[in-house]
Amino acid sequence: MTPQQLADACARAMWDGDRAVHRLGITRERVAPGTAVLSLEVSPDMANGHGIAHGGVIFTLADSAFAYACNTYNQATLAQHCAITYLAPARIGDRLTAHAREVTRTGRSGLYDVTVADQDGRTIAEFRGNARTIKDRLLPDDSAHKNPDKGGSE
Repeated sequence: MTPQQLADACARAMWDGDRAVHRLGITRERVAPGTAVLSLEVSPDMANGHGIAHGGVIFTLADSAFAYACNTYNQATLAQHCAITYLAPARIGDRLTAHAREVTRTGRSGLYDVTVADQDGRTIAEFRGNARTIKDRLLPDDSAHKNPDKGGSE
């Protein structure tokens, strides 16, 4: 299995059980080793008392992109620490896209940056996540070695 095929398989394995992203209407645009792009449209139900997108919704989008980026290697990886800086408000009807990228991955630790932007490319928030791998895998041991294009092992 190529690194891209592994990243796609890991994303599919997570996606099926990720009830939060489905409930919020988050769309998985793409994944690649160490990266992920997710998006959502801000609905009226996602507005806070100021009539703008609730910070928790923006954080959830960024955190989800972070999760998909750091879980592209078939090692279950969890957030150890996250921080977000909100730079501009998002409005009802805005299409927000979170671009997550791996900064570094060493041993069991990883560092990822996520930029959340609106449909015009305006940066809404910057997120940084520290990741830590655990013993679990996302795919059965034999799945990570099969090449789906060839129907067997590489």
